[in-house]
Amino acid sequence: MPPKSKADGAKKSRAPAKRKLAEEFTPGEVLTDNAKKKWKLGSAAGQGGFGLLYLANEDSSGSVGVDAPYVIKVEPSDNGPLFSELKFYMRAAKPDLIGAWMNSRKMDYLGVPKYWGSGFHEKGGKRDRFMVMDRFGVDLQKKFEGNGKKFPRKLVLQLGLRLLDILEYIHDHEYVHADIKASNLLLSYTNPNQVYLVDYGLAYRYSPEGVPKEYKEDPKRCHDGTIEFTSIDAHNGVAPSRRGDLEIMGYCMIQWLCGRLPWEDKLQDPLYVKDSKLRCRDNIDEFLKSCFPSENIPEEMKKFMQEVKALGYTDKPNYAKLRGILQQGLKTIGATDDKKLDFGVSTNGTGPPSVKTPKRKKVEEKGQSADETKGASAKKRRAPQKKKGKSCFWTLPIITNISNFGVVNVLNLMCNPFRSEWS
Repeated sequence: MPPKSKADGAKKSRAPAKRKLAEEFTPGEVLTDNAKKKWKLGSAAGQGGFGLLYLANEDSSGSVGVDAPYVIKVEPSDNGPLFSELKFYMRAAKPDLIGAWMNSRKMDYLGVPKYWGSGFHEKGGKRDRFMVMDRFGVDLQKKFEGNGKKFPRKLVLQLGLRLLDILEYIHDHEYVHADIKASNLLLSYTNPNQVYLVDYGLAYRYSPEGVPKEYKEDPKRCHDGTIEFTSIDAHNGVAPSRRGDLEIMGYCMIQWLCGRLPWEDKLQDPLYVKDSKLRCRDNIDEFLKSCFPSENIPEEMKKFMQEVKALGYTDKPNYAKLRGILQQGLKTIGATDDKKLDFGVSTNGTGPPSVKTPKRKKVEEKGQSADETKGASAKKRRAPQKKKGKSCFWTLPIITNISNFGVVNVLNLMCNPFRSEWS
């Protein structure tokens, strides 16, 4: 085999093109969405990846206050992350769709963020894409860490019930989330007893036009997702599925209960994590014994994981049965689902030290329609690693001077008014 030429080496070592940064706007700027509705921007609320987030309200003569109910996410039009999320929001998160689902099931709320509008805005020769979203409060990862890395059993079961509501809805609308975790679960800005699943950057349309995609392993996509929680299917390079979402949810609930998953000591080794999960799936009893060595194993978690294990790749989960398992868990401890999320200090004691999470990998959606392929090249790029301790868009501090972003003093104005432990 001939040696590689210098040109070949130079070509392979070339750094990828940098994504553009979003345009910075001053408070009072008005954006018009695709439905011709106008939105007024307030102060910058944060920065993440290559986008900016602003407080926002419906356009009026007044300024946008610090208690604004909306936020607007802005990214350059040729960037991929927001484009990926928009596909989910526009198909499955319109207020009328969510409202109809809630009414048909007599639900008080559903933890799926509503899509309020999107569009493009041109300024100074630059074209940005934007999306209007609800404003949220603190994420559950902050609560988890502040609670000694353990949640009370009642709270975990209630969060599980809320997640089943969310997953049943998005699954029914042909999508899976693929990245369920505490940092992607946010409390409502106005109601601390409501939790929402956010960040649909990895959301995958598993059943376009009602036809589930077949099981197919792709070595290039192995280990997609957040490594400690991602499903065995994802470790094998298979596209996300409904059973995968439930498997991820199960890992989250077990971690919230015991503080640490058995494979968290080697998260930098995805094959080790995969093999550990395979062993745990094959012997659920031993898996749970390793998680709860000095405590009684929650029987509901054993039954939950057994139900998930029994699912085929294209099977529709029995959400009612899964709810029944978690509700029986509440009865076992003499509790009921009173719809109140009590984040009081866990009686389970202090959890283990934190473990750094490796960068998650992006899932690519295949079989896109013509209007979706415009962002395909951008979507193939990997999202930058999220640094530990950083909040998602909804919980970042208000920036007092956008021209000096990152070096000025900040005011933590985007706090949940019912909580005081924001930082």
